[in-house]
Amino acid sequence: MEQDYQIFKLGDWELQSGEKIPDAHLAYKTFGDPKSPAIVYPTWFSGAIADNVWLVGKDKALNPREFFIIITALFGNGQSSSPSNQKQIESEPVPFPKCSFYDNVRAQYTLVTQHLGITHLRAVIGWSMGAAQTFQWATQYPDFMDLAIPFCGSAKTSVHNQVFLEGVKSALLAAKKTVSAGSGLIGLSKTGETVRVWSAEEKELGLKAFGRAYAGWGFSQAFYREKLYETVLGYKDLEDFMQNFWEKWACSKEPENLLVMLQTWQNGDVSLQGPYNGDFEKAIASITAKTLVLPCKTDLYFP
Repeated sequence: MEQDYQIFKLGDWELQSGEKIPDAHLAYKTFGDPKSPAIVYPTWFSGAIADNVWLVGKDKALNPREFFIIITALFGNGQSSSPSNQKQIESEPVPFPKCSFYDNVRAQYTLVTQHLGITHLRAVIGWSMGAAQTFQWATQYPDFMDLAIPFCGSAKTSVHNQVFLEGVKSALLAAKKTVSAGSGLIGLSKTGETVRVWSAEEKELGLKAFGRAYAGWGFSQAFYREKLYETVLGYKDLEDFMQNFWEKWACSKEPENLLVMLQTWQNGDVSLQGPYNGDFEKAIASITAKTLVLPCKTDLYFP
């Protein structure tokens, strides 16, 4: 399949953790005239660049006739640097480095300023992990944009959100006889291995379990109570929905990619950067961009 996005090479990319992504790259796609006011629009958990395009169009909020829209892909999404596209020696696999929202946004800033030549953004916008990146942009480079529009997301991953992610992560890891090493960490097998290539059977079992575990969080109680999976989405019953929506979605992903993004998400906190050094209120107070925060009444991730 022809690649419908571009690649910006970052070189050996140093991370907050002190680790490096060797020969790192950032995937992105642009819409509109580069001379128009620019908007950065990062991807969300598991999402590909194409999954963001629904908001882009001449009749949409992000109109390429008015704005230069830059969709950037998270590390770990399979398009930017990820376990699935890093060179590995199968007999000696190495863990993918720990990536933070800070690391992602610094890469995006480098793309925007050094490669695209942009000195100021009209806005940063995103939902879920894209919203977390929006908050990160607003605190990491507070004078660089006019507007910040995070929807259905948070500036700091709540304990409840971390617990939800521990559940889906553990369901995935169990297929490989691995247990979670804790929130914000990956996993450790009973033999002490931190990384091992997944067998085809482990991958299928783990991803199906991941999808079913995620199903209770991806839609609200009202969605299931009113059986909207039948009346709106057209599935014949709940099991049809579980198999042909949730399992199908999960099985289209790579386990190690999901684990990288989960780790980033669980560790989300805009105060974990200088000059805030863990002071969350100080980090939020640093935001100078006009900010429109859009929560959702039935959101189970970020209530």
